[in-house]
Amino acid sequence: MTNARLDTWPALVLTAGLGTRLRPLSYVRAKPAMPVAGEPLVCRILTWLASHGVRDVVLNLHYRPQTITAVVGDGSDLGLRVRYSYEDPILGSAGGPRQALPMIDAPRFFIVNGDTLSDVELGALAESHEACQALATMALVVQPDSGHYGGVSLDAQGAVTGFARRGTPSPYHFIGVQAVNAEAFANVAPGQPAETVGALYPHLLAERPGCVRGFVCDATFHDIGTPQDYLDTSLLLARQEGRPLPLVGRNCSIDEAASVQDSVLWDDVVVEAGATLDRCLVADGVRVPAGARFEEAAIVRRPAGYAPLFGEEIAGSLLVRRL
Repeated sequence: MTNARLDTWPALVLTAGLGTRLRPLSYVRAKPAMPVAGEPLVCRILTWLASHGVRDVVLNLHYRPQTITAVVGDGSDLGLRVRYSYEDPILGSAGGPRQALPMIDAPRFFIVNGDTLSDVELGALAESHEACQALATMALVVQPDSGHYGGVSLDAQGAVTGFARRGTPSPYHFIGVQAVNAEAFANVAPGQPAETVGALYPHLLAERPGCVRGFVCDATFHDIGTPQDYLDTSLLLARQEGRPLPLVGRNCSIDEAASVQDSVLWDDVVVEAGATLDRCLVADGVRVPAGARFEEAAIVRRPAGYAPLFGEEIAGSLLVRRL
């Protein structure tokens, strides 16, 4: 399938999530706005969509939306038209697409999770979706770790037969990219939270067996679900792309007598003399005091009056979570 064909396929990128597992970093930016090897996650996703010929993209928004709109804008610098579907309350993986349908205004489109990176061949996915006349076609890979990820089961013809929770053995893993028909969301109640894998798709399968299909591929994918995942993905991509380490954002200052190894610093970070950072994630505006030592940690400025949650600790003016 040519890129010219895919310019008739809009895409919805799901960027409304709360980023709960990425706390405390998500207290500062929405997950899709976090830099991954020097580039916001959502911008990497949009660049990948544009490289396949997609031209019209909708982002759904709820949590810290300004951190996303500030880095994406109208998408014109990426050759895209980007628009936004605002949600209050957050509507989930089925409710979000249902609300965005009038804006998407197409009989079929791509849905892309805003918290993973993948190189799925979208043309092949679209061809498979159209050939099997499915309501939804999910991009799958062989299950890499059933203890870490939920799973999907298929029959011999490639139809989805069920979904497995994390920790349950399953043959395939959904990597967050799918081709869908607008019709699949027609019976989702407008303005009501709803999920695809957790509710809508099992219901559709019960009514119309075979209407949800799997597209098994060998695409790579990178998870940004937890601080550990985020750090590992950032360091891996930086090395693959030849970016210098540590990864340092705008207006940062690292004293010559400080040591910063295998870490990610966002914007306006100051690391004072004698401080040591080893495999750390440091959010906007953090000042790491002289002589401080942090290893395997996510660090943000402590919000005023904030009481740390389980796994978090206070270090002076900083809020720290060990990876």
